[in-house]
Amino acid sequence: MVSFDKAIPPGGEGKIRLSMRTRNRQGKIIRSARVYSNDPAKSIVRLGITALIRPVIQLTTPKIFLVGKEDQSITKVVEVRAGLDIPLTLTAGQFNLSEKLTYTIIEIEEGRVFQIHFTNIPGPPQTYRGFLKIKTNYPEKPEITIWIKGRFLKKTHEQ
Repeated sequence: MVSFDKAIPPGGEGKIRLSMRTRNRQGKIIRSARVYSNDPAKSIVRLGITALIRPVIQLTTPKIFLVGKEDQSITKVVEVRAGLDIPLTLTAGQFNLSEKLTYTIIEIEEGRVFQIHFTNIPGPPQTYRGFLKIKTNYPEKPEITIWIKGRFLKKTHEQ
């Protein structure tokens, strides 16, 4: 987003404010804006803003997709990393797919790195959507949500 003084007198000064939304973003973000003026020497000036967003908690992905044939077992893993110097704890929260799949939280590095293993429960052809909410001890991010989609197709006779 940009806000600026609409008119600046010749030889005067003005303010241009660049901002960006960083919610649910991580990593390096680069944004720029062009400033147009009636200055014949420099009619266009490019302003830039760069940010390195370090999230409180990093997920390898906030969404998983399990796809396969009926009666097939598939496992997907989401890694969770602490972004603060405080040890992270994860506890089970709301899970609305307990009839469709199971999950296990494994602590890989104490208070720092966790893996959440999702495995579908083999069964008939079906499609489902849901989520797992995990509670954390970080007041900055008290809960993380992992979105889940599954699609299991009917086996064909050739298989």
